[in-house]
Amino acid sequence: MGTRPPRILAIAGSDSSGGAGIQADIKTITMLGGFAMTAITAVTAQNTMGMHAVEVLSPELVVAQIDACVGDIGVDAVKIGMLGSPAIAHAVADVLEGADSPIVFDPVMVATSGATLADEATVAAFERLMKLATLTTPNVAELDALGSDVALAKLGITYLAKGGDAKGPEVEDRLVVSDNDPVIWRAPRIETRHSHGTGCTLSSAIATGLGQGLDLMKATEKAREFVRSALFAAPGFGGGNGPMGHHAVRPN
Repeated sequence: MGTRPPRILAIAGSDSSGGAGIQADIKTITMLGGFAMTAITAVTAQNTMGMHAVEVLSPELVVAQIDACVGDIGVDAVKIGMLGSPAIAHAVADVLEGADSPIVFDPVMVATSGATLADEATVAAFERLMKLATLTTPNVAELDALGSDVALAKLGITYLAKGGDAKGPEVEDRLVVSDNDPVIWRAPRIETRHSHGTGCTLSSAIATGLGQGLDLMKATEKAREFVRSALFAAPGFGGGNGPMGHHAVRPN
C-alpha cells in the first residue's frame, strides 16, 4: 500500500456549475494529493452568470456529515467555506471546538458574481470560527465586513488578506500572524474573466498543504501557485465569470 493521502474535510456549499464551492474544493484537494471529504451546507443553482437559487440544509444534517467523516475516516485538516446561516456557523463551531487538526476558514459573504451568501447574523457568528481557525482568508470586502485589520488584530486572528479583487496591475496578499510583520506576496494581475472559485480553491489548497505537514507560509505559497496556474489553465466555459482549470494543473 502506498503513502496515505492527507484527509481533508471541506465544509461548504455546493456549486451546480462546478466552478466554486464543494466542487472546487474536491478538485483542488484531489489535484494536490489529498483525500477529499465533504459536509455540504447548502445546495445552490448557479453558473457563470450568477446565483439563481439557494437551499440551506439543516444544522443537524451538516453536523451529521462532519461526524460521519471524523468518526470513521478521520481528518488531517479542515476547510470551511459558505455556511449559509448563523445556526450552521454556530453548529460547526460547536463540533470543531477542541479539534487538533488545522482549520482554514474562508469567510464567504459575497461570491465573485456579486451574490450575497451570508446575512449579518451569520457574519456575527464568524468570530467564533475565526478564533478556532489556524488561518482566516478574507478578500477585500470580507475583511471590511469583519471590521478591517484593526478588529482582527484585537481578536488575535491569523489571517491572509487577499488582494485579488482590489484594483491595480499587481495583486498583493498579506499574511498577518499576531504582532509579527506581515508576510507579503505580490504578483502581476492575471487579466481574465475566468476566476470563479478562486477563494474556495485557495483555502482548500492551503488546508491540503497544512494536512500534508507544511508550515503556514509554505502551504500558502504553494496554494497561491496552484491558483495562478489554474487561472492560466481556465477552459473558457460560460458567458460570465467562468471556472478555472483545476484539471490541467499538475503540481510537482
